Amino acid sequence: MQVGIDRFNFYVPKYYIDLKDLAKARGEDPNKYLIGLGQEEQAVPPLSQDTISLALNAAYPLITEEDRQAIDLVILATETSVDQSKAGAILLHDGLNIQAKARCIEMKEACYSGTFALRTAVEHVTLHPNSKALVVCSDIARYGLKTSGEVTQGAGAVAMIIAAQPSIAVVKDDATYYSVNVNDFWRPNYTRNACVDGHYSNDRYLKALEETWTDYRKTHSRDLKEFKAFCFHLPYTKMGKKGLNQLTKDMAEEDKATYYEYYEASCLYNKRVGNIYTGSLYLSFFSLLENGKNLKAQDKIGMYSYGSGAVGEFYSLELVEGFENYLQPTAHANLLNGRQKLSIAEYENFFEEGLVEDGSLQNIPPHRDEDFFRLDKLEGHCRYYRK
Repeated sequence: MQVGIDRFNFYVPKYYIDLKDLAKARGEDPNKYLIGLGQEEQAVPPLSQDTISLALNAAYPLITEEDRQAIDLVILATETSVDQSKAGAILLHDGLNIQAKARCIEMKEACYSGTFALRTAVEHVTLHPNSKALVVCSDIARYGLKTSGEVTQGAGAVAMIIAAQPSIAVVKDDATYYSVNVNDFWRPNYTRNACVDGHYSNDRYLKALEETWTDYRKTHSRDLKEFKAFCFHLPYTKMGKKGLNQLTKDMAEEDKATYYEYYEASCLYNKRVGNIYTGSLYLSFFSLLENGKNLKAQDKIGMYSYGSGAVGEFYSLELVEGFENYLQPTAHANLLNGRQKLSIAEYENFFEEGLVEDGSLQNIPPHRDEDFFRLDKLEGHCRYYRK
């Protein structure tokens, strides 16, 4: 029996900034952002869109009535949780009207936990083939205004339904992984903004890739040429190119060309959204499927997941017959093209808005999201959502 990704969707806020505008405002050469980091736009969440509402908006279009009855595991992967105790998956379960005989859990390990959520869901469905699982990766990346990490912020969510005999891709049982205690990126409980040592984090990313790929090749006797393409965790898209450079450093130049073409296809969405932490690898995979040329059933896609702190994992997905019938390139293009561009002053105002922390009532006005799930109010230290 094969288990994997049956359907997927993603959602981003209705606002963005052009990174050429940010470069001008910060006195930087735009090419530092556009070429040096490989980023063009950055999704900006209004106060009405938090980790939960983004997740709900990603998942809602996927869920049929059959799914509501079959899903018995809901996992939210995030490193920007809204509660220190209650799993955000419970709010997803409620908002999506999934049947009550289900487990709900939230997972955290920086940007890696989306991969472990996917793996957990696959193992669950393997044991219970009549069940389905919902995995949602949702995050809002914040480093602070006028910081070195500001250009690699972003916001969004990806949702995947995991099922037996999937429609899109089989998750292969071939993962190799690597963990080490390092302080390359972290966010203490007392701050909304992340702490990061950017150059060190890049080094740790590549080190974990080296460890997991070396182990993968040794364990499974696989060669790079067995893979059609590779997808990487993308805190910024140039990081994926560094990873691909490392993997292909011993290949002949003529053999590399196709891999770099697919790399470009896998970056198109991420270039316009920015870093969405747990969902970045899977947004890249969706971008590859919806923008890559000549992909076909049984193609193997190498997947590299990295979470600071740090955990790395390398594994593969295998595309299934007819996967192209379940893609939504037009809808996703419309989502990205329909956003409103903010001035840098407007973006800064959005960034500095905050929620009350004393339990008092705070009504949250809609921000071009009246027809979507949104954070409606805070009252008595609880968050309330509406659609």
